[in-house]
Amino acid sequence: MRMQFWKKAVEDIYCDNPPHQPVAIELWKAVKRHNLTKRWLMKIIDEREKNLDDKAYRNIQELENYAENTQSSLLYLTLEILGIKDLHADHAASHIGKAQGIVTCLRATPYHGSRRKVFLPMDICMLHGVSQEDFLRKNRDKNMRDVIYDIASQAHLHLKHARSFHKSIPVKAFPAFLQTVSLEDYLKKIQRVDFDIFHPSLQQKNTLLPLSLYIQAWRKRY
Repeated sequence: MRMQFWKKAVEDIYCDNPPHQPVAIELWKAVKRHNLTKRWLMKIIDEREKNLDDKAYRNIQELENYAENTQSSLLYLTLEILGIKDLHADHAASHIGKAQGIVTCLRATPYHGSRRKVFLPMDICMLHGVSQEDFLRKNRDKNMRDVIYDIASQAHLHLKHARSFHKSIPVKAFPAFLQTVSLEDYLKKIQRVDFDIFHPSLQQKNTLLPLSLYIQAWRKRY
């Protein structure tokens, strides 16, 4: 019902008849002000709707597709708000969105495990002989760490690809990509604990993260 509400809300927003709901009204204003593409908003809703059954991803490609249709779509909208129409920026947004989706899935694994749910790609788990029960029991052996290493490596690869476009992207697009700072921070932390997804340090906030964000913004980098 919630997804149907937002589908109809987006349709109404683009007909200049937004529902009397605070978020919908602000979204309508943003659509009018920045001429936002309806397709990206609908992709986010459609993908969320497909994901409501709470099933584990069958493979890393499924996780990447989910991230592309949600996180990357949000970045495409952010670029539109910044007035950016650039193919290289779109490519970077696609890779950053996929990295964001993968890192979010990793970061949430302990929480999901506490609710007896596991969403990590099944193909990688099977490759290393790891079952969902291993995650529910908070197993921390080498096979478990190998699973996390493979998944984290894919996120790192997407960040690397995104940064390869650095010199070709308009500088005013960089604020849209600053989440790479927090993504890299998490990937470095998980590497330091040898990819132990349940290590307590991964649940601690990095108090220097705002400073890192400020420095990257000042350096005009992402």
